Amino acid sequence: IFSFNTPRTIPRRPVGRPKVLLVIGGQAPKAIRSVECYDLKEEKWYQAAEMPTRRCRAGVAVLNDKVYAIGGFNGSLRVRTVDVYDPTTDQWTSCCSMEARRSTLGVSILNNCIYAIGGFDGSSGLNTAEMYDPMVGEWRMIPSMSTRRSSVGVGVLNGLLYAVGGYDGFTRQCLASVECYNHITDTWTNVADMSAQRSGAGVGVMNGMIWCIGGHNGPNVRKSVEGI
Repeated sequence: IFSFNTPRTIPRRPVGRPKVLLVIGGQAPKAIRSVECYDLKEEKWYQAAEMPTRRCRAGVAVLNDKVYAIGGFNGSLRVRTVDVYDPTTDQWTSCCSMEARRSTLGVSILNNCIYAIGGFDGSSGLNTAEMYDPMVGEWRMIPSMSTRRSSVGVGVLNGLLYAVGGYDGFTRQCLASVECYNHITDTWTNVADMSAQRSGAGVGVMNGMIWCIGGHNGPNVRKSVEGI
């Protein structure tokens, strides 16, 4: 029996594509179209192609090697529009628009579809959510959350989507509550609250947990981190 576990054998590793970081749009002081790319290997910033439209407070997702800039604020209006970036050609194209205008929304990928959660439409916070299926090429609404959430964090763990914290514009409260979406049953369920109110927090998944980083509760910006 031949053993691969010897000092002379090294497992093959896929080379993969160069790893880069994209910074898309923003506010300076008005919404901008600018896109910058940071090459992690070269440790240098490069200017990438500008978006077709100005946007800040947008959602961003990567699906099938394309980058989606979703909704946001163009300097005068909250928008439904979606722009798609192809890094192989350094070009942006327009995609079909969402059903609702959304800025400060949460965005994530689940089951090879893009989900846009909550946000602010210019007059009120939203509890609505919608999904984009690239195979169909259109957005459709999914059931609404129990709570309005703008500046909401979103993470996917074990096939479930979590809407974490945010700001309820109706009661003007930052939120500690968390809701979970099951795409198989097409339902939202409330899960355990965080220990602190967090709006605008960073959310990521690591080691089988969802981590919520920072955020604010209105007057105070937090430096604490918790996992759920």
